[in-house]
Amino acid sequence: TGVCVLLLSALTVSAVSLTVSPNLQQFFTGASVSLTCEGQLGSDGWTVKRDTGSGTESCGAGGRGFGRFSGSSCLFDEFKPVSGVYWCEGEAGEKSEEVNITVSGKDVILEIPALPVRTGSDVTLCCKKKTGGTAAAYFFFNGRPLRPKSEKNITINVQQSDEGLYWCATDEF
Repeated sequence: TGVCVLLLSALTVSAVSLTVSPNLQQFFTGASVSLTCEGQLGSDGWTVKRDTGSGTESCGAGGRGFGRFSGSSCLFDEFKPVSGVYWCEGEAGEKSEEVNITVSGKDVILEIPALPVRTGSDVTLCCKKKTGGTAAAYFFFNGRPLRPKSEKNITINVQQSDEGLYWCATDEF
């Protein structure tokens, strides 16, 4: 489905964090995505892993893996339509926070940050078309419309009460 969760950042500190580039929760099939394990002491010994509901896979692990490593980044040159939970994992089993990524074959997706955002920061939501460009859309939060009319985008100054489920719908799609 096209539902996304806007997460607020916690003050927990992990040795390594997963960075998603571009920082989005939803992608169209075929998008190029880079997942990187980053930490204060470097990222040696860490790998990107995912769980798609049918077991855990590691980046660059051949038959039971996905993507390819380039430096400390896991690259998807051709993102297969696989959604899942992604994280960094160290040799001793320590883990970063998890990031949900959805890959969609739909005509529109909601652009929303994959990584948690800080309270007080601005987040702009937009509904992207598969054919390119931004669609005028109705934006919903926890089942309720955010505005009475369709708009190209909505900017939210994030407060604790803004954490929840978001999606967009257009007249066309």
